[in-house]
Amino acid sequence: MNYETIKKNYQRGLWSAAMVNVAVKKGVITAEQADEIIKSKEK
Repeated sequence: MNYETIKKNYQRGLWSAAMVNVAVKKGVITAEQADEIIKSKEK
């Protein structure tokens, strides 16, 4: 699992914001990357 995969899954609706935040807690992505992913869908 990496940033691009998480971003793609979130944008496709397969992942929720909570799941993205779990990836931050596990150290897979940074908090800044999570913010970018979550904000990218709002556009």
